[in-house]
Amino acid sequence: MTVTLADIRAARRRIAGGVIVTPCAESIPLSEITGARIFSKLDNFQRTGSFKERGARNALLRLSPAARRRGVVAASAGNHALGLAYHGRLLGIPVTVVMPDYAPLIKITTSQRLGAQVLVYGRDFIEARARADAIAAEHGYTYIHGYDAPDIIAGQGTMGLEILEQVPDVDAIVCPIGGGGLIAGLSLAVKGVRPKVRVIGVESIATGNYAAALRAGCPVLRPRRATLADGLATLTVGANAFALARRHVDKVVNVTEDDIALAILRMVELEKTVVEGAAATPLAAMMAERLPELRGKQVVLVVCGGNIDPAILSRVIDKGLVHDGRLTRFTAVISDRPGGLAQLARVIAESGASIKDIAHDRAFSGPDVSAVHAVCTVETRDRAHIAALHRALKKNDFPLVVAK
Repeated sequence: MTVTLADIRAARRRIAGGVIVTPCAESIPLSEITGARIFSKLDNFQRTGSFKERGARNALLRLSPAARRRGVVAASAGNHALGLAYHGRLLGIPVTVVMPDYAPLIKITTSQRLGAQVLVYGRDFIEARARADAIAAEHGYTYIHGYDAPDIIAGQGTMGLEILEQVPDVDAIVCPIGGGGLIAGLSLAVKGVRPKVRVIGVESIATGNYAAALRAGCPVLRPRRATLADGLATLTVGANAFALARRHVDKVVNVTEDDIALAILRMVELEKTVVEGAAATPLAAMMAERLPELRGKQVVLVVCGGNIDPAILSRVIDKGLVHDGRLTRFTAVISDRPGGLAQLARVIAESGASIKDIAHDRAFSGPDVSAVHAVCTVETRDRAHIAALHRALKKNDFPLVVAK
């Protein structure tokens, strides 16, 4: 079964009132750091924090009355599960989701809170899908594929129609690719209405499902690798999604995990919005200069979701601060006599840095029992500030054992 522009327009009418039209506002700070005129399509503002609600509601509303009574089941790492759980509760349709063991805890608990029956099973999506298929066969549930079902793709495509209305002069739309359902629907909608608008996909180097399918000419399985963009870790692109996307997507690029982490930090700092790894990949591509041809153009970044584990977010922020030179660690040799630590603290303070943490290392500080290694974590302004701090420490006779 194929998907058409008419299907996407019908899906838009069908889900109206149940799924919000999210903002697509211009961002001056993101424009300044990328060299393009940036607009952010903030689908992380959906009730469950993800674009997945679009397809989920459309698919649920397309069920027969008998299928609605029996219920649905899906395998999902999180956002599809959230969308089904929320709209299933609104529509009175029982929802069961099977989530692989790497699914973020916040997505598991939120799915349960929204009313879904959640089973955590399997080391990857394939194992979770096999368990979901077994549950569907046993109970007569309808299986709803998270990124390859035609009704899902049509629902996701409604975002493309919204973008074209919100940014009429858009030159390019940059969109994450995992299983491919979002970019397939979005690109079909965009090219069907305004063929000259470029649609560009972004993957993590740890996933690469779509690029692998392009090389092979068909979807292929990829081994699961750890990634901040857990929403992209589907192991393969969907067959229906790939057939559509390869006809309408102009280009695909990849970004590193460090690129993604830094983009998450920039979204928090500059846009004042929390995004998950997958949603940060379009900005990551722009910041990493993977798309230099878009400088000076009007570009929409698809911010597809905001469901990141708070513990992961905290670590990502720290990594980003280290990358910026705003958080540094070094080991200084100080006297173990009274006043040694105070002198070190004075030099750091006079340099304009702020001590976050100090730990004494006596056991591994060498043969001089009168000296101790002070392992310091310090907040600084930038890398130039770090260099100035190191010079001040050496000038005041505090040798640096390690500087990272």
